[in-house]
Amino acid sequence: MPDVLVVGGGIGGLAAAVGLARIGGRVRVLEQATALGGVGAGLSLWPNALRALDELGVGDAVRAAGVSAVSRGGLRRPSGRWLRHRHPDDIAVLMVHRADLHRTLLDALPAGRVRTDATVTGVQETADGVTVTYRTRDGVRRTEAELVVAADGVHSAVRRQLWPGKTTPRFDGRSAWRAVTDGVLDPAEEAITMEREQQFGLLPLPDGRVYWFLTADAEQPGVRHDDALAEVRRRVGHWHDPIPRVLAATAPGAVLHHDITTLDPLETYVRGRVVLLGDAAHAQSPDLGQGACQAIEDAVVLASALAAERDIAAALERYERERLPRTQAMALAAQRQAELSHRHFRAMTTAACLLPPALWRRQIMRWVDWTPPALR
Repeated sequence: MPDVLVVGGGIGGLAAAVGLARIGGRVRVLEQATALGGVGAGLSLWPNALRALDELGVGDAVRAAGVSAVSRGGLRRPSGRWLRHRHPDDIAVLMVHRADLHRTLLDALPAGRVRTDATVTGVQETADGVTVTYRTRDGVRRTEAELVVAADGVHSAVRRQLWPGKTTPRFDGRSAWRAVTDGVLDPAEEAITMEREQQFGLLPLPDGRVYWFLTADAEQPGVRHDDALAEVRRRVGHWHDPIPRVLAATAPGAVLHHDITTLDPLETYVRGRVVLLGDAAHAQSPDLGQGACQAIEDAVVLASALAAERDIAAALERYERERLPRTQAMALAAQRQAELSHRHFRAMTTAACLLPPALWRRQIMRWVDWTPPALR
């Protein structure tokens, strides 16, 4: 097994590290944050991602930290009128807090594999592998690896250096707010409440907490508010119950606000002995809820390819052959879903009322009906 350096200690990076360690690889992770803590909000894991987590050996632990729900099955209007209730045939997801998933993956790694406070500033291929330069509070350091996995997100420093040109993240015209409530709330049926220019979603988490998100059209990126929760209340605080109660149970400091950015399709995910994974390769809009799921899929496929192939080049070729078509097709579908919701809002809401449950399920199954390669 090669000596692998993973750049990025998020969900995709840790999943890759777990997979590589599981096949006997020598793996290290560089993470720019100074500490690995409880960051993020809720996360939906579709069946395809859960199968991949099973292959990584952490599926049972992740399920123990989550709760079953139906994502994107219930649709409402701001008045409270239901366009569609969840149906018994809808595909369930596992709702987890991102921090719990992150902790589970970290616990599955041998101790000492993750180096924090390490911001990668340079990647250079050599005759024997790759030299990575990174900055810490103590100065600049270098390390060698036979393979580098760039899992450092949509703003990937590795991609920016080795994939120059048309790899700058693209603002998709929307901003998003996300948070998890502090206290226990009465159970509410999960739903997305829709109007043309913004959508508010509610999904359960363990211990009676609720994960909520708001996506809204934005004329330009980078606009922030002194009080993010107050801005969300201004936008949707007058919508149907339980939205006002959910916002009242949210601490102002718990609200995360970011612009939605995506990547245009890349021609390749591989440069020599450097490979892109997760959002660094195929960042997509959240409209299918598959961003983290695809990063987890990537991790299993990469580990399987390295275990099966005769050398690194063949393994990376196999990884790209399996991942590039699927991830880019999904990113395009997510983009089209966003455009449909905005440009043809009335037709879409009408269709939501009329579409048979079997057809609704079929539209989702084409993305979640995926089985990971075996690592054992």
